[in-house]
Amino acid sequence: MPGGATISFNCVDSSLSSLKNCQSYINTGMDIATRVALDLVESFNNVEEVNSMENVMLEYAAMDRELDHYMRAIEETVSQMKRDKPENIPDLQYLVKEKFTALESKNSDADLQRNEKYIYFKDQLKEMRKQFCLQSDNNDNEGIEQIDEDIAVTQSQMNFICPITQMEMKKPVRNKVCGHTYEEDAILKIIQTRKQQKKKVRCPKIGCSHADVKRSDLVPDEALKRAIDSQNKQSWSTL
Repeated sequence: MPGGATISFNCVDSSLSSLKNCQSYINTGMDIATRVALDLVESFNNVEEVNSMENVMLEYAAMDRELDHYMRAIEETVSQMKRDKPENIPDLQYLVKEKFTALESKNSDADLQRNEKYIYFKDQLKEMRKQFCLQSDNNDNEGIEQIDEDIAVTQSQMNFICPITQMEMKKPVRNKVCGHTYEEDAILKIIQTRKQQKKKVRCPKIGCSHADVKRSDLVPDEALKRAIDSQNKQSWSTL
């Protein structure tokens, strides 16, 4: 076509859609690995088995990073071509590979440690060990003495009651910002109501200064849920 080449990006869009599906499979795999690790802790299995699941999580995180870089390389290349409107159709595969290589060259182990699902995995393992009075012999950032202290506090002050409903939680969610937990339906209802009123939500936990609770801040607290379920099972068994 005079004045520049006509390039169709339909195939590229289709490929990106497929890659995003692959990313969802990785996320599902990480969710499953997290649940397996929590099962292992709850069942008093060997620490090595739990650590093997952490290695699985890091492998998933590496795959997720690689896939993310590849999609970014494609998207940036396509955007550049749309801006430049080259007269001749360039080698798209070469340009994507060049950008992908540049992104991958900046990789570091710290990237994997910052993966959101890996962070959740580590947080839930820590909480699980507290709830079930276990401790790891690996090189966590906190020393064993601190873990022991945390366990003692947890045992004496453990609270399964939602600060909103004042009832035992069935589906607890943890606020990533302040660390407090609430019944999922209760906190979501407050967030929705305040949103309609165009107001911010203050953390319902007495004494907490966090004044802007968002839905995106909330993650399922599987460790706490398991602890609640375990206590209830024990209570039923003694009846």
